[in-house]
Amino acid sequence: MNYKKFIFSIVFIQIFSFFLFAQTKTDSAKSVSPEVKSSSAFAELLLRKTELESELEELLVSYTEEFPKVSETRYEIGVLQREIDKLSKIKPAESGKLTLALGKLMVRKAEIETDHWNFKNRFSDDHPQTKRAKRKLEIFDKAINEIMQ
Repeated sequence: MNYKKFIFSIVFIQIFSFFLFAQTKTDSAKSVSPEVKSSSAFAELLLRKTELESELEELLVSYTEEFPKVSETRYEIGVLQREIDKLSKIKPAESGKLTLALGKLMVRKAEIETDHWNFKNRFSDDHPQTKRAKRKLEIFDKAINEIMQ
């Protein structure tokens, strides 16, 4: 009898998670204006995010959540989602700023931010690699802000 309850609760959790995830995806997709969705920058971010999500699914077949590459991939997906959220706040009249170059800058910034996160987890903030990654991140962030303003 306990076995049936256990199976039922697992199935319930999976179904609930699916609907919760689907609702979150739908809500975030609705918040992006058509002008932003049709931009090159949005397409570049979405392409990289989709590639990472596909890679993550492949990794999860063989590895657990604790595997370093899994957590690194999840982190980068989160960074890309934050960048997409930034784009969604752009007014339709300013959508001309959302060029392919901006998208490439944002994708590269996400990669550098992930590297910085890795170095911070492995080394101290004073370590040369951590400092270099932080400086690179600041340079890319400055370039992105210059375009977005």
